[in-house]
Amino acid sequence: MERADQPASLPSLVYNGARRVLSGNWTGSSTVPSRTLYPHQWSWDSGFVAIGLRHLSPARAQRELETLLAAQWADGRIPHIVFNPEVPLTAYFPSPDFWRSSTAGDKSGAPGHIETSGIVQPPIHAPAAWLVHTADPEASGRAGFLHRLYPRLLAWQRYLTERRDLGGRGLASIVHPWESGMDNSPCWDPPLARIEPAAAGSFQRADLDHGCPADRPTDLDYGRYVRLAERYREHGYADDAGHPFAVEDPGVNALLIASEHALGDIAAAIGADPSDHQVRAEELTTALLKRLWSPEEGLFLCQDVIAGTQVRERSAAGLLPLIVPGLPEDIAATLVRTLRGAHFGLGGATRLVPSYDLTGHAFDPARYWRGPAWFNVNWLLERGLRRHGALDGADAIRTTALKAAVASGFAEYVDPFTGEARGTRDFSWTAALALDLLAEEAR
Repeated sequence: MERADQPASLPSLVYNGARRVLSGNWTGSSTVPSRTLYPHQWSWDSGFVAIGLRHLSPARAQRELETLLAAQWADGRIPHIVFNPEVPLTAYFPSPDFWRSSTAGDKSGAPGHIETSGIVQPPIHAPAAWLVHTADPEASGRAGFLHRLYPRLLAWQRYLTERRDLGGRGLASIVHPWESGMDNSPCWDPPLARIEPAAAGSFQRADLDHGCPADRPTDLDYGRYVRLAERYREHGYADDAGHPFAVEDPGVNALLIASEHALGDIAAAIGADPSDHQVRAEELTTALLKRLWSPEEGLFLCQDVIAGTQVRERSAAGLLPLIVPGLPEDIAATLVRTLRGAHFGLGGATRLVPSYDLTGHAFDPARYWRGPAWFNVNWLLERGLRRHGALDGADAIRTTALKAAVASGFAEYVDPFTGEARGTRDFSWTAALALDLLAEEAR
């Protein structure tokens, strides 16, 4: 036991700090990413939060996911934001009165009892639900947790694999940069160049009230994000009306494959047939390899569906297929070499894996998704490296991430070279995933 006059150990600093952050950001039914910058419930944030919360309270982790899924649309989509009606409209933009989901999205199945956004985020939810279940299988079984979630998760998966197969090649497309989770990645610059931005002064950003402008997207990029969202809203959030922006993203599709595997586990646990999920996972993996793998670049690239071309930008999304079970070992080995090479610097130039190519023309160690290291990306890569036997790389990420989480005040993201805090502090998924890494280390 530590004496009162001794410095606290790293595990205790991680555990106590993460518990404080998650308690402070808990609303009673879900967790906000940040009390200031992101005061509502976000989709993939809640998936990562549930993964960490299972170590504190499996019941609360279940509640996190069930609250999110209660806002699911009838067409299966899980919206990327579920709005808290008690939060002022001026606290976040785009706000509920911009999205108008219950009216503009009524024909696409938007719920009428709650306001949401109309776009989605990456499908982390089935893997999260499975991990939450495994934290306390007996209690989960008594509560019927998986039985309740399975039909909703299945509908979500089918929305992505069917309605969002915009390229007709078996992969899901995103129709807005925000849907990737990696909102401001340079991968979106070429397809975004086709989009006329919303007029200056036609909207008021709220993010700059709580974040440093050097960390945030530019006004030009934000204007294009707004224009795309406006157009989707004007078309009733329908996916058969054509899209000016449609991209097959390797990170989103890697999580789609991981979700099929997780759904197979869930199906088996509740007495359903997992074989359909196993077949679909194999089909998606084949499509991912055929469509997005670049042997020349040593990673997966985004595909611009509208232009019919690959986007020649190296981002961390192109490394995330390391999480895919059954990925060919030669592909996995190449990804590990790319992670350790000049473009991402793991074990050399960088402390944590950056979100974008260190040698890329748009690299910026501070600006949102253009170079900083993110804890959720590094958590996924830690699991991927471990899956493929690269234990030294996985151990390095885990140790560094735990130290960086504490040192940065559980920052949203950090400088990949120095670990300096960027974005907001007391960020929920940073705290949650630090808890998960700590638990895995202890195990």
